[in-house]
Amino acid sequence: MEGEIVNKVAKAGIEQIDLGDFVSKEQLISIDLKDLLWNELVLREKEFRTWVKEHDWSVYENKNVHLFCSNDAIVPSWAYMLLTTQLSEAKDIFYGELETIKEDLFFKNLTNWDISHLTDKRVMVKGCSTIPNPNKAFVVLTKRLIPVVKNLMFGEPCSAVPVYKKK
Repeated sequence: MEGEIVNKVAKAGIEQIDLGDFVSKEQLISIDLKDLLWNELVLREKEFRTWVKEHDWSVYENKNVHLFCSNDAIVPSWAYMLLTTQLSEAKDIFYGELETIKEDLFFKNLTNWDISHLTDKRVMVKGCSTIPNPNKAFVVLTKRLIPVVKNLMFGEPCSAVPVYKKK
């Protein structure tokens, strides 16, 4: 067929990686201790233990749970420990700022990704993705890919930047 359009990218056998695919899509349920404090400032042990005892912990089963206190209150460490003991059926438990936890989940997904299917392949890492800490992500991914891939490129097939070529 004359003038047939040929997809040269598909023929080149380039595997494309979009780091946006590693952003966790799993539900993250938050427990804000501020809501459990008297006047949002003070943890009263008796009331707190009553809440822990009466709370329905089954809603956290196989879920990622985020523990934090959004108020500038002093929360004793044992309170987080007590909550953690009740979350034994949770998939995972995190403490801290939500953005940090999302970044931790992203890097956990990235580092646990099986890359064996990329052995001796030409690989293109897309440059436009909304990901946490992009430069760190590109460093972590490149470090993992170098021992495995034949070629590593950055960008889009129409404007690829060569990064690595196996010798």
